[in-house]
Amino acid sequence: MGNEIIVHGPVLQEKNMTICKIETVCKIEIVCKIMTICKMTICKVKDRCSLQEHGMRFLDSEPIVAHFLINKGGNLDIRIARNSTELHLAPCIRVVYRVHGLGLSRFDLHGYYEHAYEHEHALMYRCCDAIRVCNNMLLLLFFFTLPFAAFFFLHIVNQKRWDFFFLIFLCFVGFGANALTYDYTANIECLANPHKPQYGGGIIINPELNHGLRGWSTFGNAKIEQRVLEDNKYIVAHSRNQPEDSISQKLYLQKDKLYTFSAWIQVSDGDFPVRAILKTTTGFKHVGTVFAKSKCWSMLKGGLTVNASGPAELYFESKNASVEIWVDSISLQPFTQEQWKSHQDQSIEKARKRKVRIHAVDEQGNPLPNASISIIQKKVSFPFGTAINKNILTNKAYQNWFSSRFTVTVFEDEMKWYTTEPSPGQEDYTAADALLQFAKKNSIQVRGHNVLWDDPSKVQGWVSSLSRNDLAVAVKKRINSVMSRYKGQVIAWDVVNENLHFSFFEHKLGSTASATFYNGAHRIDGTTTLFMNEYNTIEDSRDRSSTPDKYIQKLKQIQRFPRNNNLKQGIGLESHFSIAPDLAYMRSSIDTLASTGLPIWITELDIASALGQQAQARYLEQVLRELHAHPKINGIIMWSAWKPGGCYQMCLTDNSFNNLPTGNVVDKLLREWRSSLKGTADGDGFFEASLSHGDYELKISHPNVTSSSLAQSQRFEVSSADTLEQTTLHLQVSA
Repeated sequence: MGNEIIVHGPVLQEKNMTICKIETVCKIEIVCKIMTICKMTICKVKDRCSLQEHGMRFLDSEPIVAHFLINKGGNLDIRIARNSTELHLAPCIRVVYRVHGLGLSRFDLHGYYEHAYEHEHALMYRCCDAIRVCNNMLLLLFFFTLPFAAFFFLHIVNQKRWDFFFLIFLCFVGFGANALTYDYTANIECLANPHKPQYGGGIIINPELNHGLRGWSTFGNAKIEQRVLEDNKYIVAHSRNQPEDSISQKLYLQKDKLYTFSAWIQVSDGDFPVRAILKTTTGFKHVGTVFAKSKCWSMLKGGLTVNASGPAELYFESKNASVEIWVDSISLQPFTQEQWKSHQDQSIEKARKRKVRIHAVDEQGNPLPNASISIIQKKVSFPFGTAINKNILTNKAYQNWFSSRFTVTVFEDEMKWYTTEPSPGQEDYTAADALLQFAKKNSIQVRGHNVLWDDPSKVQGWVSSLSRNDLAVAVKKRINSVMSRYKGQVIAWDVVNENLHFSFFEHKLGSTASATFYNGAHRIDGTTTLFMNEYNTIEDSRDRSSTPDKYIQKLKQIQRFPRNNNLKQGIGLESHFSIAPDLAYMRSSIDTLASTGLPIWITELDIASALGQQAQARYLEQVLRELHAHPKINGIIMWSAWKPGGCYQMCLTDNSFNNLPTGNVVDKLLREWRSSLKGTADGDGFFEASLSHGDYELKISHPNVTSSSLAQSQRFEVSSADTLEQTTLHLQVSA
């Protein structure tokens, strides 16, 4: 069997570490802290047992993450960090390292991990992530680790592990350090076979159930077993009596990490929601939900952040305890804050910007070497704005503050039914008409909000008292009145507001009421996108009424209604945050909604005032950065219409239109999202830049160009590329 180190524990808990008693069969002598680079300590090891303190060691493709020290009695203590960033080890329980020659041939955590060879690439990427924190010291790292690298290189050559050498190389050249990119894909189709787990399963043990039930146990009183169907292995929770009776896996989660989760789910009969939950030291975290079906696999995608490091337990829940829950291809992948931000930066470069190559030439087409280039963005393509109300019509300061920043708006109340028809037959569109004219004058687009509102508390008394038949007539008249009046003048319609949380019209007119309204709206204005509009779909994972799967289910219900198959639909996400935003849950929820292929807008974004002014600003910046970076978000509108008595939840200015902290956030991001710059062309007259989508003014100056030519600026537009081959926009301009 070879030499082995047997670890027993936990014996003692010390802060975030578990102290484990060990027995050593092979003699190990460790001299640590010979050299420390970027929190990684290089240890001299005798007897060919390879260990390292506070870092990773690459031997035979198995990294080890552990803390070692020599105690006063000369015995070796091993501390397995419960907050280890690389492998996220659980408390010791029993860990066995078998040592063969120059490294490990097996790494086993007694049910907490599986053979490391099966995760070689994933482990290598974690190696790269560990190295990434030392990017600013790579040169120093190279010189100080050259002897170790030479030794390790010889070992790889002797073992002919060229694939492993290549992965190590990628880490140091920078590819591996950024290899763990975010996977924005999701799937809403029910498939005969599940896809492979994202990120190879991440920190999940035995994610494809290829090793029986290793790593998995029961939660509650369910019975679990592995099953095989057409070579596909999966785990089943059966004999359930309570909603939470299911399978589970024990994990260790870290504070401030962002986790993305996915799994493929099936139920034994029918069509029921299945929810993924993590039981943590601070409570239960709802990760995501999917409407699982029988006879096919549905993808559940979710995410979470945690506010404290500690052990956690993953399990699944379905209120229907009579069905079996089948699970396969499970993944839980952690990301650091730095990695998360890098995803945002990468996505912005790809989705919001485009490379532009400018060639400065004179009137005869000759290059102008070292020409001075000035590029000023005149208009931003990405729609960003805030709600307004009638107060802006008579307040010049409000008008100036608003129109100098935003390109899109929505009216707070002025287009709603209770405003335009407070009494039956007495329609008044005066305020809405005036606001629309103001928006047109300032080249600001308008969303139509809203045609109908399903919340009974927002329905006028005279409408609530109507009989079924009279209500149907009144609703038809309302749809025709508002949509015919503003057809062609708005860029979108919120046809039914909040029909997941409320059901006034469904209760009065039947379960297909919403579908009927969209049908009528489409006949009146078939060219404008017709939106649903809901809250808590991305704001709060605890709200079961408007989860992404519930939203998609309602969309499909509307689409299935006769003659609704050609609707031009859109997804409206209100985004009223009453708690600290969970960016991981937000991103995964948008991923799921984006799999419909429909446009997604953020329609009423704000942060609750109860969280405090500074928290409002901090959370607003986090949310805006996340939403703007997501490639499937088509526009953002905040719900910050100003009133003398205060805003709904979040104001951007005081009553003198001086920025509040939230307003400063908006201005800061507007500056970042615009791409005005100055530069110098190269010797051949070429200048390259990555520019945000929008309209630009370009000026070129050169000693050989006359002053009359300099007076004329040139305009150009930067838009998204039509194909992958057209990622660079080439412009040849004369000065």
